[in-house]
Amino acid sequence: MDTLRRFLRKKLLWPALCSLVLAGAGARAEEPASACAASARGIPARAERAPGASEFIASVAGLGDHARDEAIRDELLAGNLPQFLRRVRPAILNARLRDGRSVQLTLCVLSDYLGLGADNDFLLVPMGLDSALAVATKFGFTLPTRRIVDLIYRAADVHLLPQPLPANDRMRSTAYLQQHGALVARQRAALGAPPGALTAGHKKDLVLSERLWRQPGRVAIYGWQRADGTPIQPLSTVHGERYADYSHGVRLVSQTMFVDGRPARLLDVLADDTLGPLLSDEGPLAPAAGWLAARAGRDGRGH
Repeated sequence: MDTLRRFLRKKLLWPALCSLVLAGAGARAEEPASACAASARGIPARAERAPGASEFIASVAGLGDHARDEAIRDELLAGNLPQFLRRVRPAILNARLRDGRSVQLTLCVLSDYLGLGADNDFLLVPMGLDSALAVATKFGFTLPTRRIVDLIYRAADVHLLPQPLPANDRMRSTAYLQQHGALVARQRAALGAPPGALTAGHKKDLVLSERLWRQPGRVAIYGWQRADGTPIQPLSTVHGERYADYSHGVRLVSQTMFVDGRPARLLDVLADDTLGPLLSDEGPLAPAAGWLAARAGRDGRGH
């Protein structure tokens, strides 16, 4: 209890509320859905003439995967993503601390993996690590950990099954992105899943992991859950940080989360000795904030 008190006093984003939280003075927290909705404010508005996915795909058809990655990043930074991806959903973890006290952690996550285009013409798009972090930072989000990926899957309203394509030298091609996108769309339609519902299972995640600062130049991927929730892809850093294929997705998690209904910085929670292990199976990730800050000066092109 004392550890949680210290964390709340030091790390809550609204310090004026700390005494009310700790004293139980009756201050009411917002409902998770409404509290998370504010996280979308950092996402730029979509321009009226922004290209849909079909037009975008035609424009990058002759590009290599690195040039396509840059084009994807530029479109997303300009706000060219569907309206349903501006819906931020809560993923809630109720846990018990070592001292027996219960705690509720609420994460605010995008309803689906990042995609570009309009609601009626969009494509989920993979990105290299730098591009993914550039978009996340601009929007006020970051990447999940493995444990957060699993939490999102459990919280999801819609579970889609992985649909692997044959492994070959076309896995990074635009044609493979389109083919897999069509498979996901058909599965979504067959389930009658509405856009904006929290959806999981159909892509591997780019994740935060201590391996990223221990093995510079790599990307960490994890996930692609089967129907029972077990992942096809264990944590892997086999690929270089600019690698992205059709199976990869970028799920964004807001940098603002809630501890017992009160706002806190996600990176502070991940670094905390008591709360961090609830969201990271690698233990507290204290170096994550510094690692992300160091990468913030890069331009998204691996420079």
